[in-house]
Amino acid sequence: MSTLALYAAAAIGEIAGCFAFWAWSRLGKSPLWIPLGLLCLAAFAWLLTRVETEFAGRAYAAYGGVYIAASLLWLWIAEGRTPDRWDLIGAAVCGVGAAIILLGPRGTA
Repeated sequence: MSTLALYAAAAIGEIAGCFAFWAWSRLGKSPLWIPLGLLCLAAFAWLLTRVETEFAGRAYAAYGGVYIAASLLWLWIAEGRTPDRWDLIGAAVCGVGAAIILLGPRGTA
């Protein structure tokens, strides 16, 4: 699986897992959402370990940009709220930063 696909799958797992807790705690949903949230969060963590990189911190940092973009998609698709221009500008800035971290040449200072 490609790095981008792993990051996208991890983002789905993290957002769905966190949303399950949000649904239980903030939306009054059944406590049965908790085990689903735990499973999703475990999948998220496992998927991040599949990313080909020498250092975990670099994988997490690059993932941050993907997470932000996926969160805005969740906002739009799952919650029915269209991201505004500031959401999109912020996501673009973070995406550029994540790309630099992920694709930048290594071995130079």
